[in-house]
Amino acid sequence: LERRELLVGEEVVLLRTQEFDMLRVFMEHPGVAFDRARLLNLAWGYDFYGQTRTVDVHVSKLRKKLQASQVKIETMVGVGYKLVT
Repeated sequence: LERRELLVGEEVVLLRTQEFDMLRVFMEHPGVAFDRARLLNLAWGYDFYGQTRTVDVHVSKLRKKLQASQVKIETMVGVGYKLVT
């Protein structure tokens, strides 16, 4: 986390700042489900004015970048998302 790099196997995977910040929240709270609003708040703070659906877009991008790893982001229907290792 300190180096802001994601290693999948031996390959460094490039993440945009918002993707990294969201992944950091998931990694700091593995197995905890977050709704969109809470995830936005924890990842990007109170002054983020985007729509909560932007979370879906970033989760989709993270899932693609994590495909080769054992880490998955699961959808919890009616709740939100959680990291599963």
